[in-house]
Amino acid sequence: MSSEVAARRDSKKLVRSPSGLRMVPEHRAFGSPFGLEEPQWVPDKECPRCMQCDTKFDFLTRKHHCRRCGKCFCDKCCSQKVPLRRMCFVDPVRQCAQCALVSHKEAEFYDRQLKVLLSGATFLVTFGNSEKSETMVCRLSSNQRYLLLDGDSRREVEMAHVSTVQMLTEGFPPGEKDTHTHTSLPGSQPASEGGNARATGMSLHYRTPGAEGVTQLKLTAGEDANGSRRQATAWLAAMHKAAKLLYESRDQ
Repeated sequence: MSSEVAARRDSKKLVRSPSGLRMVPEHRAFGSPFGLEEPQWVPDKECPRCMQCDTKFDFLTRKHHCRRCGKCFCDKCCSQKVPLRRMCFVDPVRQCAQCALVSHKEAEFYDRQLKVLLSGATFLVTFGNSEKSETMVCRLSSNQRYLLLDGDSRREVEMAHVSTVQMLTEGFPPGEKDTHTHTSLPGSQPASEGGNARATGMSLHYRTPGAEGVTQLKLTAGEDANGSRRQATAWLAAMHKAAKLLYESRDQ
């Protein structure tokens, strides 16, 4: 990838919307796959009352729009100002109680898991039906659009083209002695509740532009005692959270 193309991918601009200042990609096509579009505000004339507590708006009771859902509320029901990074707001913005709770939970992804994904981890990587694995460092690109894999070869997978993500775990559920491998559907939790299952890897299916069908990418955490296994497990957990946000963005 040329430095000029990389610069285009990462360039941003400051824009002002009715909801506040936003730092957005210079080119919309290079936006984060985890991003959300600003909602259309419910027109003032269509909301004479708070959409949460049903208080009637008047000269003393002003109406406010939640920046995340676009609905109309009184000050009491929409008083929190919370960071909303998925919409690229520079400053915390006004949100209703329900949306503020969701945004608080998402902040953990940006404050913790995203840093883990950007740092990367080492895996045994298998492409398609190949029986040969390659040791590669897997990390998320700085603009969050690509999964970068570096080893003897170099690959990149566009996150927007990932169709399914499956967590692979193994362990000993209560009352059983055999080792099992569990998978999770896109966006769901790994099937490890109630047992001592641990994450061992991840299977992704993605589309390649110009090619038919999908390609499988399998990441397997190696067994070692120097800390890279722990780093790989943390990376898998962070990627699982990222997959949930990815599917939410597509369903918007």
